Amino acid sequence: MEIAALRTFVEVMRRGSFASVARDHGVDPSSISRAIATLEDELGLRLFQRTTRRLSATEAGLVYFDRVEPIIAELERARLRAVDVSEAPRGTLRIAAPVSFAQLNIVPLLPELAARYPDLSFDLRLTDAALDLVEEHIDVAVRMGPLRESGLVATRLSPMVSKICASPLYIETQGRPQSPRDLEKHKCLLLAMPGFSARWRLRDREGNVTEVPVQGPLRTSNAIALKQCALAGMGIILQARWIVGREIGDGSLIDLFPAHEVTAADFEAPAVWLLYPSRAYLPLKVRVFVDFLKEKFQNAPPWDAPTRQ
Repeated sequence: MEIAALRTFVEVMRRGSFASVARDHGVDPSSISRAIATLEDELGLRLFQRTTRRLSATEAGLVYFDRVEPIIAELERARLRAVDVSEAPRGTLRIAAPVSFAQLNIVPLLPELAARYPDLSFDLRLTDAALDLVEEHIDVAVRMGPLRESGLVATRLSPMVSKICASPLYIETQGRPQSPRDLEKHKCLLLAMPGFSARWRLRDREGNVTEVPVQGPLRTSNAIALKQCALAGMGIILQARWIVGREIGDGSLIDLFPAHEVTAADFEAPAVWLLYPSRAYLPLKVRVFVDFLKEKFQNAPPWDAPTRQ
């Protein structure tokens, strides 16, 4: 019995689909189906019930998975330990990250990381969905906001601070709000994402909170598009500093309330996190990625770096 067949069986059990596993390996689904059929013949057991619409594990398949899955996991840990003996990270690092955050703050760093570790390659999944790291074979994920309970190991990469800002053009033509309540009279551009409200909250240094209903000519789910419209003078935005920090630094956006904490959600301490599956052994390729991002973010995050002329 080949270990590869057992690995395929475990993957199909986790994903619940021949097609999903086939996509991961770049093969035709029929080859996955044949591998499972061969394993069933060797065992003399039916591991899956197949219909035209769904695939489901048999009782025997579930029992076999419970015994085989820990063995395959231990074999994978042993393989990774053996690879890491070389003290040079190699292989493919599978990363999941939010679309806008990765485009602005992860992708620009990849050439330096690749040059530092030439035997390492990257499979970058840009998605705002919270993927299941184990099911999707993700080595490390970037997540933002308050950290919810999960069975994952978490490393805090950076605090998340938001700013309310506008372009000099907008201020010149529409005026600058002098108090939080003035925002009600201005054109505000809104982020249409879960958890983001059309009521902005501002907290001053004494802890007093002002909640302001806002409205304006644009709602979008893309943070970069929102910033582009603000740069063109279309309105005022409330955005995380990782989106607008560079523009505040070079003067193309003005921080309207620098003495306030601001949010479109709540003031629960949000952050940027690195998550990876909870396991006894962290592969070298993940360790060097985590250490590299800590190096780049914790002292001077990319959005606070000086703008190159």
